[in-house]
Amino acid sequence: MELDYEFCEEIIKTHSKSFYFAFSKLPKEKAQAVYAIYAFCRQADDSIDQATSQQEQKQALDQLKNQLDLFGAGKNLDKPVWRALRDVFNRYDMSLDPFYDQLKGQTMDYHFTQPKTLSDLETYSYFVAGSVGLMLLPIIATENHQELTETAISLGVAIQITNILRDVGEDYRDINRIYLPEKLMEKVGYNQQDLENQTINKSFILLWETLASRSEELYKMVKHNLWKFDEDSRFPVLLSANIYEEIINTVRKNQYNCFTVRNKTSFIRKLCLYRDANRWLRNI
Repeated sequence: MELDYEFCEEIIKTHSKSFYFAFSKLPKEKAQAVYAIYAFCRQADDSIDQATSQQEQKQALDQLKNQLDLFGAGKNLDKPVWRALRDVFNRYDMSLDPFYDQLKGQTMDYHFTQPKTLSDLETYSYFVAGSVGLMLLPIIATENHQELTETAISLGVAIQITNILRDVGEDYRDINRIYLPEKLMEKVGYNQQDLENQTINKSFILLWETLASRSEELYKMVKHNLWKFDEDSRFPVLLSANIYEEIINTVRKNQYNCFTVRNKTSFIRKLCLYRDANRWLRNI
């Protein structure tokens, strides 16, 4: 079992340094559970990214869904991620629903259309990221997870919107996707040609800040309810929120250049946020 969890840990260490930095601070048993869940989500994500056609994407997701069906029926699948997940489900009050929602989110990715409204963007963000918050909830809120549903979803959605704001240029350039809501773009007078030209003007800043403000509002909600999480889990939850929220501030410091600059929270800055989160928790 330790080797299975180590396999999962390598996946999160490779693909999400910020998420790993925050949640590796959990007690070992909880941290390992988080690694297993992340590894499942990475499998789902890779099924889309590594396929060369929509048909291959569908086949890969169908295969993963069939495996999840077997897992839910009590079958033991002989692969590291599934063995680790079985142990997680044996130890925590887990539900399969958000796992299926995650797969629905991946399906939305290979049938991608630009969201029309902020509400549409948040719906998409729930399936690809808010669902992850729900997966983690029984681990980091063992007593109160039933009443923290909205908070867990908010954290996932906030992180997803943050990543979208960070990757505006990359998403358009590399995968020809616009996650910025269509009606919001129309409202501020920013169009696809502006995006093509990597234009940073008042319209773009207003568009970007509208989404950033919503993301910051969701982070605030998470922090307001932080005390309801298990005591040993509050610090990683707070730290993850602060690290991703810092990406928003980094883009601002870089004059909203999310086209040619890779905006991320540096390791030194993460250490400062680590210190600040400790101080903040001591004062609540």
